[in-house]
Amino acid sequence: MRDGANYIDVLVVGAGPVGLITAFQLAKFGGISVRIVEKHVKSTQDAYGRAITLFPRTIEMLDQLGLADELLQSCFACRDTVTYNSDGQEVEGRGWSFMKHMGDTTFNFALVLRQKFQEEIFRNAMEKYGVRVETPVELTTASVVPSDLDMDYRITAVLLHHNDGVYETVRCKHLIGCDGGHSSVRSIFNIPFEGSASEDRWVRIDGQVKTNVPKPRSYCSIESPTHGNVLWAPLDRGATRIGFAFTDNRAEKYAKFDETAAVEEAIAAVKPFDVEFESVDWWTIYTVGQRIAKNFSVKDCIFLAGDACHTHSSGAAQGMNTGIHDAVNLAWKLYLTLRGVTVLDLLQTYQAERLPNVQRLIQYDKDISRLMTNRLPENWEGDPDTDVNVILGRLFKEAGVFTSGLGISYEMQKDDHLNVQGSFHGSQPQVKPGKRGPDVTLLRPGTFEPTRLIRELSNLACFYILIFAAERLPPIPKEIHDCELEDGRYRKFITILPRRGSSPYELLGGKPPLGHAYFDTEDQHAYRQYGISPKQGAVVILRPDGWIGTMVVLGKESIEEVEEYFRPFDFDE
Repeated sequence: MRDGANYIDVLVVGAGPVGLITAFQLAKFGGISVRIVEKHVKSTQDAYGRAITLFPRTIEMLDQLGLADELLQSCFACRDTVTYNSDGQEVEGRGWSFMKHMGDTTFNFALVLRQKFQEEIFRNAMEKYGVRVETPVELTTASVVPSDLDMDYRITAVLLHHNDGVYETVRCKHLIGCDGGHSSVRSIFNIPFEGSASEDRWVRIDGQVKTNVPKPRSYCSIESPTHGNVLWAPLDRGATRIGFAFTDNRAEKYAKFDETAAVEEAIAAVKPFDVEFESVDWWTIYTVGQRIAKNFSVKDCIFLAGDACHTHSSGAAQGMNTGIHDAVNLAWKLYLTLRGVTVLDLLQTYQAERLPNVQRLIQYDKDISRLMTNRLPENWEGDPDTDVNVILGRLFKEAGVFTSGLGISYEMQKDDHLNVQGSFHGSQPQVKPGKRGPDVTLLRPGTFEPTRLIRELSNLACFYILIFAAERLPPIPKEIHDCELEDGRYRKFITILPRRGSSPYELLGGKPPLGHAYFDTEDQHAYRQYGISPKQGAVVILRPDGWIGTMVVLGKESIEEVEEYFRPFDFDE
């Protein structure tokens, strides 16, 4: 064992997408020390597979972190979907048809990029901030001293470096388990993993193919009577993924299920269409149950994210999306806590906000996974002879806004100071505290060059105060101009003006804007999307992760509400 202990602020265990995004954010925000360890050295086989799809809200969050451009360079942007019945005929309104209606976002498509390539992008971005994945390094044990001992580095973790067999002791303030469904962190701290194991088995196979599928570069569902609702997904670099249920009657054909068998079953699954594999990049057969960790955190310093705290099938393509939502929700709260700028127990809101959304996903997943194996949901009370594919189409449509991520919300709760009902109630009922702040097109002063709001709101673990100025004078009340809330490290102003002008100063009666200023478009799209009248204006506070914190009437009393919202924070810079 190496002598002494190494001290760091945060130790991240697991270097899949969730662990990488978590560590990247903490490194990017700056001022704290981070390490990330991974016990597995990936082989060629397992490097390619697993998750492939990022939905619009996830892409928006990655855009705020400066990662979307690189993903878009490499991905396949899938905008079209089609469902074929067992005769090979197109049928409307089934399968992935909800993807055709993912509006209210620039990213109105599914970003398809295999996990291997996503991880490369995330690793490279993280390394720019001086953090590298340490592998093969395994967390063997960890312990926590009681919080009443008033120690900064409460956690003692022991790492095994497999390359040289040396053990290392690490003292840290926080430990984050992003180490998958068989999480060592969850096991070490005896966190119950509640739910049920599924008996369903699924096959996924990726490769270069030749086919007579009419629309091979669309997200397809093929309603197979033998293999359930078959997934046909176009991938990056011209590859294709085929996924299907591996039922007992199919399994009986094989003494051993290997790559040859996987190819044979994929060919059978897509009937009545033909497919020929020119090469196979990756394949797997797996079983996943629907489980949720009883606690997403323990002892106020141990946290779980991604598959370490919830597992489900890949039927709704939500695994990586949900994990990244966990990582983005947790990272800024952890960062502000470590920087000592909040008297709130921000970390308590992590489970309070994420758990209801995970529970909703698990319920959808239970029904979807059964329907995709040609079975009705467990609690089905309708006609037992109902076509399962029709029900699956309805469920996908019903869950569409949730699946795209654009409808994921964090409800206002009694002791949650992050989502607060303010004095402003706009004309858009879906735009309110706890909801996603709509991305809108704005114009830069001078050039009138269009930009997007999210592009201007980088996630730097800071809040944004959007001042939607009023058309009538004063467009921004003197009290707000004179307030002590100035741009700083953890809080920044943005002024949005209802129309174009020669300069922001002229539209503001000679006064300077608060923070950077932008003009709304000619049709006042930004004001309409936020439900704000240009004659009245409003103040919108966006959390670092892009959800609305509160909305306030623009007037003399605005500053009191804004100050009240930030009262639990100490932004003395």
